[in-house]
Amino acid sequence: MMENLHYHLPKEKIAQKPSIPRDECNLLVLKKEEIEHRKFYEILDYLEKEDVIILNDTKVIKTRVFGRKDTGGKLDILVIDGENEIFECLIKGKYREGTVFLLDRKKGKIIEKKDGKCKIKIPLSIDEIKRIGRMPVPPYIKREVDDEWYQTVFADKEGSIAAPTAGLHFTEKLIKKIRDKGVNVAFVTLHVGLATFMSPDKIKDAKEYYCVDKKTADAINNSSGKIIGVGTTVVKAIESSSINGITYPSQGWSNLFISPGYKFQSKLNGMLTNFHMPSSSPLMLTASFAGVDRIMIAYKEALEKDYKFLSFGDAMLILND
Repeated sequence: MMENLHYHLPKEKIAQKPSIPRDECNLLVLKKEEIEHRKFYEILDYLEKEDVIILNDTKVIKTRVFGRKDTGGKLDILVIDGENEIFECLIKGKYREGTVFLLDRKKGKIIEKKDGKCKIKIPLSIDEIKRIGRMPVPPYIKREVDDEWYQTVFADKEGSIAAPTAGLHFTEKLIKKIRDKGVNVAFVTLHVGLATFMSPDKIKDAKEYYCVDKKTADAINNSSGKIIGVGTTVVKAIESSSINGITYPSQGWSNLFISPGYKFQSKLNGMLTNFHMPSSSPLMLTASFAGVDRIMIAYKEALEKDYKFLSFGDAMLILND
């Protein structure tokens, strides 16, 4: 199946900066029988009273820090989680178990290296790491970007190591217009974790915290309109809380992996998403929702129309019957 989701993504198609204003990026609208090309703020034309649009209110934590080895080499460290001075990390740079480094004048040590991840021991708290840390912008973005642009305007609950990028396109003004139209704007929380960096064959080993509260579950279950999830993280959270067409309030740790052939359990019939890496787990989820052939036709047209891809790229609204 993964070979069916492979395509060539030229480097020049990868967005290196956000659209400013946020809501003036391109929007590809994928309907059942046709494709339309709009601007993101025109999403209002596809929303009606009684619709529900669901956003992920997670907030990206600044846990990207830079250590210096005894040899002078630099370590680019992304702290994922931890406590009691032991932290799980992803590290760019040459290192091995036992490597000693300095971070914020504190001596740290790599105590485990396994499957691309590592654990470090350093006398710092997570709050101290966040104080000195920077926003963990994806490695394919090669230019400096102000931290505010890699955070949604509705970010509230701290916990992600990457942004729910489909939500980056919304402005406070646009959200107000959506609400004024009678659309129910609801929220879930899913803290983007290590799964976002893992290949599809290993993603089941990574769990991400999610929460769907009663207010959002009721909004979904009681709506007579469209139910649109903003981003793969929202879809994952809602599907983790749903069975047989009913969404239940729940919270916990989900390792749900959605790939083509998956039977959706919720009432979601719309999805807003960015354009993803070839053969990646977010693309597999998107293709599960839209259909493989349909999504690849949309990607082909997006490339031909010079859409920008990945985190700071353009958006796609998928509308199912």
